[in-house]
Amino acid sequence: MIALAAAAAPPLEGSPFELRVDLGKSVAEIDVHSAIASGEMGFIHSFTTGSAVDGPGIRLVAWTTLCMFRCKFCHNPDTWTLSNGMPVTLARATDEIHKYAGGLKAMKGGFTLSGGEPLMQARFAARLFAATKALGVHTAIETNGFYGEKLSDAELADIDLIILDMKAFGPAQHKRVTAISDNSQVIAFCRRLAKLGHPMWLRYVLVPRLTDISDEMERVAQFAASLGIVQRAEILPFHQMGRFKWEELGIDYELSKTAPPSQEAVAKAIGVFRNAGLNAD
Repeated sequence: MIALAAAAAPPLEGSPFELRVDLGKSVAEIDVHSAIASGEMGFIHSFTTGSAVDGPGIRLVAWTTLCMFRCKFCHNPDTWTLSNGMPVTLARATDEIHKYAGGLKAMKGGFTLSGGEPLMQARFAARLFAATKALGVHTAIETNGFYGEKLSDAELADIDLIILDMKAFGPAQHKRVTAISDNSQVIAFCRRLAKLGHPMWLRYVLVPRLTDISDEMERVAQFAASLGIVQRAEILPFHQMGRFKWEELGIDYELSKTAPPSQEAVAKAIGVFRNAGLNAD
């Protein structure tokens, strides 16, 4: 039944900026639970080829569905719900990566699993990374880090780079930005990565009047620098490219009138992270 659902799915290639809904609604609930538990199947919004912003080199990116953070600045709210993703077997996803493996290696790139929050489908993620490493392809994950404990140290070893999207440092600010105040699991995951000496990039979305707070940025930057494993800190300016999705989905969008940060604000934020000793851009 799972295989039939995956075979009937539309083409995997697409853009994360496309609105995609109900692609997995035909999958029976029992099959969904089985897939999540075993990792035999995942729910994917789309595969994007040729990305130059989701890790080193040119990359193939798979965008998973399901996320619990509900960030106020999210540009892909259609990835919050599992059933909006296409049901894709582990074999089909691996075949998709294999199709591009030679080119990815030639362009010093690799495969990135993003979302949504990919570790909400941790078994699928772990098995897909193992299969990708067997192809000799560089691997990366874009994650909020909340469910990092779902991966063993051995499974983390199959991921060459952790790209951690840090929303905030203090719990109160974390609640302002997301639907969750307790970010202790994120902090713990970062410290675990530091103990393992695991390569990491850190991302911080700069939103006027929401995350553009000097004290908070300094806390994030100092914490990241203290880990000793952050190779790069990326300041991502807020944009409105996902606004139409909020409107189409009928979700209240608090940032509908928020403009992107100025060049001066972005430069100032980059300076905060550089002053902490990080390679920031």
